Amino acid sequence: MRAGIDEAGKGCVIGPLVVAGVACCEEELRELGVKDSKKLSQSRREELAERIREICKTEVLKVAPEKLDEKMCTKTINEILKECYAEIIIRLKPEIVYVDSPDVIPERLSEELENITGVKVFAEHKADEKYPLVAAASIIAKVEREREIEKLKKRFGDFGSGYASDPKTREVLKSWIASGKIPSCVRMRWKTVSNLKQRTLEEF
Repeated sequence: MRAGIDEAGKGCVIGPLVVAGVACCEEELRELGVKDSKKLSQSRREELAERIREICKTEVLKVAPEKLDEKMCTKTINEILKECYAEIIIRLKPEIVYVDSPDVIPERLSEELENITGVKVFAEHKADEKYPLVAAASIIAKVEREREIEKLKKRFGDFGSGYASDPKTREVLKSWIASGKIPSCVRMRWKTVSNLKQRTLEEF
């Protein structure tokens, strides 16, 4: 059995990191029209995620912002992702796994994951564009993250996408920082937060 792994939310400043793994027949995924989640509408991602879950074995890991902050005291985000990938591989027990590599040197990630799991790993950049299994994993991860973001918005209000590149997200962050009440959904160890904190202080 072969599997694919991808993540959603690595670079966002609000919300969890989500890692998903998918194991099944690649031909079935091709027939579904699976492709990189970023190239699909939200409604199409939702439809495909439901079908993927029906025909594939799936595993999902969610790392909350508070947990990320705690882990990043001693690890980089890529090291945290490697741990998550390894856990997904161990759960799925595939013979071969394809991984979308966050490491600038994909071969290094392949070797490290193989040493941890004993499974043959192919880590590549833009693997979600090359392998249906990784594309399927990217769809599951993105759909799960979008659902988590909607839950957070119901609690904390509309903060946009949660990515620092989003003007709405930045404005909401600035208002939270100015109020002195930053909710638990924010990744405090992200540079975006420290930069905005500094700018907010300079405005006084």
